[in-house]
Amino acid sequence: MTTAAELLAGFAAPAPEARPMMRWWWFGPDVERTDIVRQLKAVADAGLGGVEVAYVYPLSTVEHPFGSAEFLNDLRFAADTAASLGLRFDLTLGSGWSFGGPHITAETASRRLIWDVREIGGNALRIGIEPRWPGEELVGAYLGEGSLQEPPVSFERLEAGDGAVLVDAGRSPRLVAIAWSAPTGQQVKRAAVGAEGPVLDHYSKTAVLDHLRAVAEPLVEAVGAERIGSVFCDSLEAYDADWTSNLPGEFRARHSRDPLDELWKLRFDAVGADLFRAEFYETLSDLFEENFLGVIREWAAQRGVPFRVQNYGVPLTRLSAYASVDIIEGEGWGWGGVTQTRWAASAAHRLGRDIVSAETWTWVHSPSLRATPLDLKGEAHEHFLLGVNHLIGHGWPASPARSGVNLGRLFYASGALDDRNAWWPAMPALAAYLTRLCWLLRQGRPVADVMLYLPSADAYDVLGLAQGGSLDLWRTARAIIGDAIPAAIRDAGFDFDLIDDRMLETLDPATVASTGPVVLPHVERLPESVHGWLRAVCASGGTVIEVRSEAATSPTDDSSWRVITDEELAGALRATGNPDLRVEPACSDIGFVHRRVGDVDVYFVANAGAETRRFSAAPRASGSRWQLWDPQTGRVTEEGDAGAVPLELAPYEAAVLVLGDGAASVGSAPEAGTVTAGEHPLGDGARPWTVAFPGEDASPVVLPHEWSGERPYFAGTATYEHVFDATELWGDEPPARVELDFGEAEPVRAGDAAERGMRGASFRAMVQPPIREIAVVTLNGVECGTLYAPPYRLDVTDSLRPGDNVLRITIGNATAAALAAPNAARSLEADVAASHEQYGVRFRMQDVEHAADGLRSGLLAVPTLRWEASR
Repeated sequence: MTTAAELLAGFAAPAPEARPMMRWWWFGPDVERTDIVRQLKAVADAGLGGVEVAYVYPLSTVEHPFGSAEFLNDLRFAADTAASLGLRFDLTLGSGWSFGGPHITAETASRRLIWDVREIGGNALRIGIEPRWPGEELVGAYLGEGSLQEPPVSFERLEAGDGAVLVDAGRSPRLVAIAWSAPTGQQVKRAAVGAEGPVLDHYSKTAVLDHLRAVAEPLVEAVGAERIGSVFCDSLEAYDADWTSNLPGEFRARHSRDPLDELWKLRFDAVGADLFRAEFYETLSDLFEENFLGVIREWAAQRGVPFRVQNYGVPLTRLSAYASVDIIEGEGWGWGGVTQTRWAASAAHRLGRDIVSAETWTWVHSPSLRATPLDLKGEAHEHFLLGVNHLIGHGWPASPARSGVNLGRLFYASGALDDRNAWWPAMPALAAYLTRLCWLLRQGRPVADVMLYLPSADAYDVLGLAQGGSLDLWRTARAIIGDAIPAAIRDAGFDFDLIDDRMLETLDPATVASTGPVVLPHVERLPESVHGWLRAVCASGGTVIEVRSEAATSPTDDSSWRVITDEELAGALRATGNPDLRVEPACSDIGFVHRRVGDVDVYFVANAGAETRRFSAAPRASGSRWQLWDPQTGRVTEEGDAGAVPLELAPYEAAVLVLGDGAASVGSAPEAGTVTAGEHPLGDGARPWTVAFPGEDASPVVLPHEWSGERPYFAGTATYEHVFDATELWGDEPPARVELDFGEAEPVRAGDAAERGMRGASFRAMVQPPIREIAVVTLNGVECGTLYAPPYRLDVTDSLRPGDNVLRITIGNATAAALAAPNAARSLEADVAASHEQYGVRFRMQDVEHAADGLRSGLLAVPTLRWEASR
């Protein structure tokens, strides 16, 4: 049984397996071994846990294409170097995304259905069926009485022969619908040189095995399976893939009838169309799970390597298909909604997996080099609130050492999270912070009371290209659920997991009844097996809450099955029992996740908003004592008797609340009973501030000081210095505690976001900090700490001395300033143009011209000393 003391010890010094990793983009692939060594050392020195290698489009002339012996030797060298540094080394099993390449043929490429629908009269017709494009194949032809305005309610299947479909004379008007199977034509996105080619057919075992032989086996053999942390498949983006050549036979084997007789029901509504669509798309999901996920997992297991997957998107895949992978991964922030990360974390929780990872910072504060440690911290919190406990940063562009105006290589999207950033000195502190939380959130089991049902049957009815919709089950189900339902669950003080039909069948209704309610979100079609399972939940004393847009009558006489509106959901949830964590006053910016570790309850509580929040947190979990643990230091900061816990969280700040009878015997909280005795702004006065830029002498400066105007393209560090006399401030008796306070971060209103350089849907911290972007503080030559996020306060007590004290504050800004310089912009444009000229347009840089929009750099506040004296 884990005790609070053991948990705190692990929190203070977490295992290295919990360290964040970075996706490492190899452009071309074109790498130099000296750069490999330099970059991996920087990864290790920053406290990161390893890299996930991804091979993408070229940014220079490529001498050793993807798959060549030289490339594979470089990959082995990188793996050896990573191992020598204690870093994990993960491999992506293909270049770009989705999987595919030159080894994929017309027979093994992804395929789709194409419908040719024509209105005809009553005359007999002979319709030629010669393929229009290579690889096209006739699937079926259908005739029905009706028009485009008044579609038929049924169709008959037409026979084809001698290169034509024959239509007998009949009544007018009529519709002919011809279904073709054709390669989607999609090429591997952003492929490395030598990896170009069609995307494979994810429903075909033959196609997947061909890819493993051609691509995956050489990669794994070159590196050595013993050196690989996991093999990886990125998000599924095989657009429009809704067919595979053996689908009719697979459908017949599962449903004992020929799908080609009913295929028209994908395109037209009719009695039974909803059932056929469900069976059709379930068959596709089965084939993907068996022939892609299952085949690769078995292949990886034979080599002793875990298979890590982002299992959402297209091809069509279910939540429960995560059972066929080893490491579950999500992507996307937005802790209050049904994100891809929530999809993944729900599967991990319900499948009993200890680790759920997430591709993190995918679009953080676009454009490149604009993201700051505060942005990274804020988005990481969102992932934690969604149930994630391992972070894979997006990412680290493999780049030669910089020279002159050349900033090095940048990925086309926003992330450039490497040591070229001027704020990089803060990365070890941020990495240590995230590692502690990842480790802690792996302990014990998650507590999520509410099960939110995925309306798969409803989704199948609107799914598919023939219906003008998407093949993405997650995206379609999310649209049906909407935003109000998950928000109401969180506002009511509960956490939730998504559940689908297949996963639900594995759960004991009595066990579910004892944990919390099942919520049905705007469900119109409920399979009878699911309906029976839900009735069993009610019979076991549980609650089903059916949410509809308008009030309706319960489908049963049992009061445990309630039908309510969206607006009534939060109240109905509270009525089912005590919230897991009640926040007073209520605030939608405050989120939490709960882990039960033996007899100890751990709550991660975060402020996801841009304003300081003061509130009380009343946990349902009980214990004789509570403690607050600081993820930044790994120490206990406060403790008290059982009951509501008073909290104050600055913007994007988080705390760990621990409850348990053993909590009183661990750690050492600071003594209570101190009061502010004095404060002193460190302004100009008789002793002014100075600032020194690299290679320059120090010069006087007045705070607040912003160098963006005088040095608009400078990216780096500047050191501010000030001398103050401690004896003049508090005399000969030193205070109990002295704090250096830089002031508050000001919220950025939504209307001001664009002019502040906050573009698009990327995550960014919606505040203007007093420090742009980090501050490394030393006092009398002793480093006191690094600030990169609110609250911008630092304890400097132990570094003080009587008389004169020398305070140095080194500020590091955003390297996007240098990216905005005309010569740097021209250099980047030239590299992009050269790549496009030589290898074609495989990518386009995003928002680089806005790199400096609203950018500020410097020390934008007058620091204040505040001190306390014992009562």
